[in-house]
Amino acid sequence: MMKNKILAGLWDYFLLTVGLVFYCLSWTSFLIPNGIASGGGTGLCTIIYFASNETIPVSVSFFILNAILLIIGFMVLGRAFGMKTIYAILLSTVLFDVFPKLDWVVVMDNKLLLAIVGGIIEAIGIGIVLLRGGSTGGTDIAAMIVNKYWPISPGKVYIYTDIFIIASVLLIPGKTIEDMIYGYVVMVTFSFMVDFVLLGRKSSVQVLVFSSKYDEIADGILKTLNRGVTALQSVGWYSQKEGKVLLVVVRQHQLHNVVELIKSIDQKAFVSITSASGVYGEGFDEMKTGLKLKKKDNKNNKSINESGN
Repeated sequence: MMKNKILAGLWDYFLLTVGLVFYCLSWTSFLIPNGIASGGGTGLCTIIYFASNETIPVSVSFFILNAILLIIGFMVLGRAFGMKTIYAILLSTVLFDVFPKLDWVVVMDNKLLLAIVGGIIEAIGIGIVLLRGGSTGGTDIAAMIVNKYWPISPGKVYIYTDIFIIASVLLIPGKTIEDMIYGYVVMVTFSFMVDFVLLGRKSSVQVLVFSSKYDEIADGILKTLNRGVTALQSVGWYSQKEGKVLLVVVRQHQLHNVVELIKSIDQKAFVSITSASGVYGEGFDEMKTGLKLKKKDNKNNKSINESGN
């Protein structure tokens, strides 16, 4: 079990690294060399870079800004989030310093296409980082805090905060409305793509497990994955043996962990997996029917009638 935890941790940090490489390349190869400043903490650092006549490297302002925001991540989102974010900030700082020296720059006449491609690559990188429970700081922290407590997609949070950051590019001498528009193109592209990457993890699957070791598997799923398990009475028609079938509903991104757990307990277990188009209840999505609002209105009307009498 300890070995599995170590391997899972290493896999998390490997994927974090891949995501950060995509993220930093989008800026150092597509956006910054072509004079495009988008949103987020990195966008703010890019604006500082342009405003200082390229004397203050993005890597320096990125590190200083995120060192401050990191404290918020520790306090609100927990120690695990903070550790992964420390790694992300340090590695991003190094990559923002190293990649420009490698001169991996994409240059083309179509600046609009550069903005779109840069936004897509940035979203893929950030999506991978967020899926592994990390952050590159900046508005990532705000997006995760809001998404944790309110049903607002991360993409919308980015839009609301980035509008003001991108508009500040007009304060830089020589920058025009056209430069601001390219920044907004990156922002919109990024927002749509990051939702596409992140919301895929909200899809759910229904798993049926047929195994003589159903009790061990059920305990493992309950304790390890913190997911509920329902045991259904069953009879094998050929053998006429009674047993239990486990019914488990999990998120798509948890399916691999469920299958691995089952295989580690019973290699001969029979597993059936089907997609669930909608799952509502504790641990999943909230069923929004408007009943709460209706009940509240009825209660208010009742109070008004009683006071009138």
